[in-house]
Amino acid sequence: MNIALLGATGRVGQLLLDLMLQDEHNVTVLVRNPQKLEMKHPNLTIVQGNVLKQEDLNQTIQGQDVVVSTLNTDGSATISESMPLLITSMKKYHVKRIITIGTAGILQSRVEPTLYRFQSSESKRRSTRAAEDHLKGYLSLKESSLDWTIVCPTYLPDGKITGRYRVEENMLPANAVKISTGDTAHFTYRELRSANFSYCRIGLGY
Repeated sequence: MNIALLGATGRVGQLLLDLMLQDEHNVTVLVRNPQKLEMKHPNLTIVQGNVLKQEDLNQTIQGQDVVVSTLNTDGSATISESMPLLITSMKKYHVKRIITIGTAGILQSRVEPTLYRFQSSESKRRSTRAAEDHLKGYLSLKESSLDWTIVCPTYLPDGKITGRYRVEENMLPANAVKISTGDTAHFTYRELRSANFSYCRIGLGY
């Protein structure tokens, strides 16, 4: 499989890249600083650039079968600003499948189902900036013609793959409080291979 991976230098992105290369997929990553990627592999292609530049995304997306994005907001509007550009590149090169890592804040609230979690009493976070940025990215995907899945982990400490976690469509599993970076990568890679959850957000937690 030819995979475009965005956010490959992040905590989940690096783990995903390992899983992809272990299975001999061809992976093209778009990174601002290649020096942060301490990995060499014959199946790895590195594009130096910025997700906010259309030409850099075009170079990364062309010839791919699927896009996986583990981008985070970095306290800015990275998700909402890059998503329209990414959708444009995918449509240009006829790439239909995309899996992104979101946040549990954009799942529906279990106690107030008409609200997103970050808008409801379920959320313990004072700042909603990251969730609002992820929400804009989700709405852009929802309105597109792409085959999308958004993986929405709750509190995300560093940790290994256990393969033992719970998932739920569009809501966070009841009483889930955390999920490791390893298991988030594990589920995302599993979804990449199986495509069991198209057109929905997936809550992820223990």
